Amino acid sequence: MPVFDFKDKPDPNVQAVCTYKTFQSSNNEATKENPIMILDNKDGKFKHHTDGMFINPIKRTCFEINEDGVKTTYDIIKIDSRFTSLYKWLGENHIKVKLSGAVTDDGYAVYKIREQAFADSTKLSSADGFLQYMIDRLLSSDPPAEISDDDEPDDDKDITGDGMKLTSIQSITDFIACAGNTLPDNIKLWARRNLVVAKSNEVSPEERRHAQRALSTMMSINWKNNYFASIDPVEARRILDEELYGMEKVKQRIIETIIQINRTHTLPAYGLLIIGPAGTGKSQVAYAVAKILKLSWTTLDMSSINDPEQLTGSSRVYANAKPGIIMEAFAQAGESKLVFIINELDKANEGKGNGNPADVLLTLLDNLGFTDNYMECMIPTDGVYPIATANDKSLISAPIMSRFAVIEIPDYTNEEKKIIFSKFSLPKILKRMQMTADEIEITDDGLDKIVELCSGTSGVRDIEQVAEHIAANALYQIEVNNVSKVLYDAKKIHELIE
Repeated sequence: MPVFDFKDKPDPNVQAVCTYKTFQSSNNEATKENPIMILDNKDGKFKHHTDGMFINPIKRTCFEINEDGVKTTYDIIKIDSRFTSLYKWLGENHIKVKLSGAVTDDGYAVYKIREQAFADSTKLSSADGFLQYMIDRLLSSDPPAEISDDDEPDDDKDITGDGMKLTSIQSITDFIACAGNTLPDNIKLWARRNLVVAKSNEVSPEERRHAQRALSTMMSINWKNNYFASIDPVEARRILDEELYGMEKVKQRIIETIIQINRTHTLPAYGLLIIGPAGTGKSQVAYAVAKILKLSWTTLDMSSINDPEQLTGSSRVYANAKPGIIMEAFAQAGESKLVFIINELDKANEGKGNGNPADVLLTLLDNLGFTDNYMECMIPTDGVYPIATANDKSLISAPIMSRFAVIEIPDYTNEEKKIIFSKFSLPKILKRMQMTADEIEITDDGLDKIVELCSGTSGVRDIEQVAEHIAANALYQIEVNNVSKVLYDAKKIHELIE
């Protein structure tokens, strides 16, 4: 292995050669078998932990180890395509790192990179946490379609540290340099343009502040492609049966959706619209679907939205401008693939401001992209699965209805309410109160009385409230009166509830 003694600046006459090949990976964890990169180890000097620095004036294709004043360089043989910008950034900033890896037949397989806090080394954007933050984001991202050496912005690096939320211009700059290739093309271009505005002295402080806030919001989202891995229908059915009682039509439609995802590896063109009386578990269906799809979820409550600007954000021309609820939901979830739970969709036509909120939903539901007025950028929505709930179908416009597969849920019968109380509501409350099933006994006539008392309302919310009241009363008697079990018959239920 050749030995080079680089000083502060490498010889400009030496042309660096790209030694590595990139490989595509979607692994979200780096291991010996799935490393970040592989370094040449022909002389066998690499240890489990190795300190050094990435170098090379043009391609940054080597790792340099300094032992007793002797600098030895090792070529990079292979590297995960998601990490090419990161290791170049580490080299350009002369950041000393500790590699953790394993010696393999192919070379030294690196699966962890950490910053070394040497006195003469440049610090990272966000102190010791930024590098780990970047690695975690890159591991959870999709591999870029292609890698270009010109993809990184040519910015001066004045490293300062101020937290992990990517709120400072420097941390945002470094993020774009390290992970720019994982952003969708339009967002990558948008980020470069807004970064110029945020750094410019030729625009007003207000414009710079808005550009910086928009960048911070956008960079907090892990933009994923719309590919969905296969889902086990048996496991999905188990989750549905565990979370929902009855609702066979709903469960069948969800399983059909899963089968479709497994064939196409993309989401269906239509979301789900679940219509039924209050308290019948419509929202619980949405949470179950998010659990099955293993996606984050966010909620839009249409009853509280009376102006489209709440959804679309306000223009940056206003001093108090801010992103809309939809954009904030993406940022809060931290991912572009998520379940949007739209509660009370039948209230979406009740706009009291400058338009109809329902019109804004159409762009979100079409999965063609959503534009936020504050962000001034088209947001990909092909990874969004909308699930809406409503009480009254007649209040929903035809264009909105056409974007959903509609499922109507009837109210529960008295027999179904008995089963829901015994098998779902009461056990859930007992678990939360850290009680056991043998501490409460409810007779058959007691159960009939519970259903009778709740017969005047739709859904099962009243039943759940009764279950909580009974459990709390039983816990009081167990703790205060030192009894081991409390029996509830019709008479006692009547006295307790009425």
